[in-house]
Amino acid sequence: MEQDARGREAEDRALEFLRQQGMKLVARNFNSRYGEIDLIMQHREQGVIFVEVRYRHSHRWGSGAESVNGKKQAKLIRTALYFLQQNPRWQSMPARFDVIALGGGTQQIDWISDAFSVSAW
Repeated sequence: MEQDARGREAEDRALEFLRQQGMKLVARNFNSRYGEIDLIMQHREQGVIFVEVRYRHSHRWGSGAESVNGKKQAKLIRTALYFLQQNPRWQSMPARFDVIALGGGTQQIDWISDAFSVSAW
């Protein structure tokens, strides 16, 4: 299976999982010059949730969650701030960053809620 197709399938699985948790999709594959956010979700009083989906066929170089390093977090933060600038209705709501990691050959979904934070929100 092509890498793009695997990534899309992983995002589909993550989206379905989050919907089962009561979340609603706000945006998918939100792009800016700073980067991309895979899923932007909304969950009642929890506000807006920026979700990075990571798929790893093999754990040879670590898990998908481990690949969300400081550089990737900075890109996600900048992209989220841009999203909030473009969508003022979300600016007054709480926001957080989640990571969903999926592994090849298993149905396991590792959901890390509030995976990292921004001190200057």
